[in-house]
Amino acid sequence: MKILLTGASGLIGREIIKHAVIEKHEVVGVSRDVSAAKKRLKKYYGPQVAAKAEWTSNLDSFKDLNEFDAVINLAGEPIVNKRWTDEQKRLLENSRWLITKRLADLINASDIPPRVFISGSAVGYYGRQGDAAISEDYEHIHDEFSHRLCKKWETLALSASAHSRVCLLRTGIVLSNKGGALDKMLLPFKFGLGGPIGDGSHYMPWIHLEDMARAVLFLIKTVDCQGAFNLTAPTPVTNKEFSKTLAGVISRPAFLPMPEKILQVLMGEMADLLITGQNAIPTKLSEAGFSFMYPQLKDALQDLNL
Repeated sequence: MKILLTGASGLIGREIIKHAVIEKHEVVGVSRDVSAAKKRLKKYYGPQVAAKAEWTSNLDSFKDLNEFDAVINLAGEPIVNKRWTDEQKRLLENSRWLITKRLADLINASDIPPRVFISGSAVGYYGRQGDAAISEDYEHIHDEFSHRLCKKWETLALSASAHSRVCLLRTGIVLSNKGGALDKMLLPFKFGLGGPIGDGSHYMPWIHLEDMARAVLFLIKTVDCQGAFNLTAPTPVTNKEFSKTLAGVISRPAFLPMPEKILQVLMGEMADLLITGQNAIPTKLSEAGFSFMYPQLKDALQDLNL
């Protein structure tokens, strides 16, 4: 099949390209800097994978998406890159909402629309939660910035549902040795300075990068899948357990907690992402028949050769 992929130069996008190429699909990646995107893909996955991907720098030349069988939308400013000022919040919103609306409009303008539209979201949709297991039909949402960001993101994608099957990816922390959140967490642990955040009781829904890419392609191929899906491993853990497991895998101690108040001073409102969480369970993905390669945290971390 032929796949259009936005956010193609990012951590998840690159992994999806690798898996799509292995499965003999055609991929057209969208990246503002095509040259840099090609170099990153070659760096992480080699020249054979890099040579198989096609690229475009924007969607301006498209009048419809008739030529594509599937669209994967992962574009968006990284959410933890900068402090959440009003200006940064607008950037986070516009970098997700505008391209999602554009893709939905193109799908709706197509005579032969893509069969499926896979669009990003995050477990932040649920807002901060306690320890209750949260499946995709959970209704007791905590209304905060992360929820409002994801809610409109999803609503815009669903505006294409009259023409394409829409799947929404409520993604947890993606574990990889090629960048992403784990890369930022790892350094203090390697120096023996890691530990839980606060009392470590909040949950950290996570997923191995390989399972993330496999799940996206599974949703493309499984025609009765639609709506929101928690893209998380079936065994979320508390921050305390995550810290202990990570430290054990790299043979370092983990006894220095990070006080919540320090994070709040350093990061402002964005600290909420680190000191609150969700016990998100991939109920719909499991019921659809998806099999995780890395359902347990220790196995996932060991596979990454940290």
